[in-house]
Amino acid sequence: QLQLVESGGGLVQPGGSLRLSCAASGFTLDYYAIGWFRQAPGKEREGVSYISSSGATTNYADSVKGRFTISRDNAKNTVYLQMNSLKPEDTAVYYCAADKTYWRVVTGRPGSWGQGTQVTVSS
Repeated sequence: QLQLVESGGGLVQPGGSLRLSCAASGFTLDYYAIGWFRQAPGKEREGVSYISSSGATTNYADSVKGRFTISRDNAKNTVYLQMNSLKPEDTAVYYCAADKTYWRVVTGRPGSWGQGTQVTVSS
């Protein structure tokens, strides 16, 4: 259906920044809402941020609000997650996911998932 590929993860020091990208292939993202999720070792998966198909609506977890910014460039078929002021607690595998209905993304039931990219915040 819709293939999603994350990139941009890596090792960064506390206080540093990373920008994650979620690129789609097979279909354009114009009509898809996108969510970023993360899962740390030994912890449950949590929703990080969501964006509607048009980009008009965004949502953030309290833990990342003010530090992370989600955006999309439909012309490039890509969604981004800018992560600033990173903390060790942000260490996790980050996944992007897509669905045509915003509520399915927000509730953690999107139709398509990426493979994930590792983000490690450490000295």
